[in-house]
Amino acid sequence: MRVLVVGDANVDLVLRGDVVPRFGQAEQLLDSADLTLGSSAGIVAHGLARLGVPTALAAIVGDDEFGRLTRRWLVDAGVDVSPVGVHPKLPTGLSVILSAPTDRSILTLLGSIPTLTGDAVLAATSGVSHVHFASYFLLPGLAAELPAVLRALRALGVTTSLDTNWDPAEEWAGLAAVLPLIDILLPNLEELRAISSAVGVTGDCDEDLARGLSALGPRVVAKAGREGGWSVAADSPVVRSPGLVLDAVDTTGAGDSFDAGYLAAVASGVASEAERLRWATVAGSLSTRAAGGTPAQATMPELAAHLE
Repeated sequence: MRVLVVGDANVDLVLRGDVVPRFGQAEQLLDSADLTLGSSAGIVAHGLARLGVPTALAAIVGDDEFGRLTRRWLVDAGVDVSPVGVHPKLPTGLSVILSAPTDRSILTLLGSIPTLTGDAVLAATSGVSHVHFASYFLLPGLAAELPAVLRALRALGVTTSLDTNWDPAEEWAGLAAVLPLIDILLPNLEELRAISSAVGVTGDCDEDLARGLSALGPRVVAKAGREGGWSVAADSPVVRSPGLVLDAVDTTGAGDSFDAGYLAAVASGVASEAERLRWATVAGSLSTRAAGGTPAQATMPELAAHLE
């Protein structure tokens, strides 16, 4: 099952140590600094390819060293980058991750990221069985076109998933028109609550919110950090899976690797929702073994060993 991942593609500079900025020209010493593949879509595509899923990425990078590095890292993982466009003027996006043991802050330069169009996405869907959309709020042009794109994909029999990621403006606009047209929604708990509020879904707990969102159309597969994850559809009970117990080095991109694990299970024909969720939580956990979103992503043999 061939998967197309759609969204952002950029590099991450991950800083660890004394990362809370103090102005006044204070110089702070870091424990480490790692330049890695970043972006939600890029990390998901990289993770899928590492798990042996035929994967392509549709995104836009700049005509610069960061763009060439982004493409090279993806190619090295086995991702088809033929749908990755190159913008002649805008720079490749960049995120600086200030990574603390229990939280992180992200500073992002959008650069060429928002210039991806719906036409470019549809042009890349030949032979694709599933399309995953990431970083909805970083691509406002594509977000405006997304209902029409999703209707076209549904007419072709292509299934879809969406990880909105956080909305920097905290407005969460446009999702009411999108949710009925996607098959799988992959939020973390904070995003689940914000999305529910934006579309008028209420409940006494996160599971109630997820069930309310699933009534609009998609299965909701929620990322719960150290607790692993859980999944619910409108007509089924909640399914849960714990994460692995290990010493995490960096949680950057763990949610994207969770997405990759879940979608790899879907692409591999795993019918059991509990098993799909286990693929997701194991993949997300294993990705935290090194700094950055991709250096410690699971291979299929590693994933299989933990599933056993």
